[in-house]
Amino acid sequence: MQTLRVALGERAYPIHIGSRLIGEPGLILPHLPHKRVAIVTNEVVAPLYLERLREALRGAGVEVLDIVLADGEEQKNWATLNSVFDALLAARCDRGTTLLALGGGVVGDLTGFAAATYQRGVPYIQVPTTLLAQVDSSVGGKTAINHPMGKNMIGAFYQPRAVVSDMDTLGTLPERELRAGLAEVIKHGLIRDAAFFDWLEANLQRLLAKDPEALAHAVLRSCQIKSGIVAGDEREEGERMLLNFGHTFGHAIETGLGYGAWLHGEAVAAGMLFAADLSVSAGTLPKAEADRIGALLARAGLPSGAGGLTRDRMLELMSMDKKARERRIRFILLDRIGAARVSSAVPAAAVGAALACLA
Repeated sequence: MQTLRVALGERAYPIHIGSRLIGEPGLILPHLPHKRVAIVTNEVVAPLYLERLREALRGAGVEVLDIVLADGEEQKNWATLNSVFDALLAARCDRGTTLLALGGGVVGDLTGFAAATYQRGVPYIQVPTTLLAQVDSSVGGKTAINHPMGKNMIGAFYQPRAVVSDMDTLGTLPERELRAGLAEVIKHGLIRDAAFFDWLEANLQRLLAKDPEALAHAVLRSCQIKSGIVAGDEREEGERMLLNFGHTFGHAIETGLGYGAWLHGEAVAAGMLFAADLSVSAGTLPKAEADRIGALLARAGLPSGAGGLTRDRMLELMSMDKKARERRIRFILLDRIGAARVSSAVPAAAVGAALACLA
């Protein structure tokens, strides 16, 4: 097991990465104010890992409540959130109850938002079971639900007490989910670490084959990059926006197609292609580097385009981006692989050129 620490002062917390961690209550017990937890998971993950986590905690004297949700991005809404509150209230859960998010990004985001708002805030711990959740959504304290007009539009910054990433869960991950998670791994190399991007080019087949050593390195390096950025900009006032590379386009695709039509990582991959093209059009990124990005994403089996959305519809949806200020979209551009920046002065012609492939 390897452990990182997200350095946020009083809100600092560990990220544990290793094998057979779900059955280790010692990673969770130090973070419980009382020996009572509510495990929030979904109907896909529950048959695989819920009993193991539940019994490990009960064996340590912890009272456990199970909350099993339907699966899918389309479930990340007010109705599902309210069902979590219903279960907590029915079980008389108080502020000493800790929520455990056992699942992927949807479960983690929704559970985190429930923890941030139930009785004005209760502790929660992330136990991510997908590659995307382990490298991205479980780290950093962004919690949210979706709105029909925009993804993750309703939420809060609320840090977990700990993140427990059991690498063994990736062995049961469907291929499509694995590929989607690789999009966020690739993003970390693009915005911060050219050598890591080089490593990904050289080791992609090992990752697709679920080689444990390669996956462990990808998760560790991604968490190192993200935790370092979050520690310096917890509430996304500046540098943390770099983590949204490709997301302005990607979130528009997810919203426009309907939540769940594309996986989040698939939409981010397509969004990164648009963002790379935008960087070329804006004159910041050499075309040869954009071609390398496109080649790696294609080798990873990730989609391009916008699923049939028109250029006008994409622009309409992108105008809702959370990074926008005074109705100006702030884009994340690349200067080169491994170096990104935020720009609020991208010419409309450059945006149009990046979307030129759309009708």
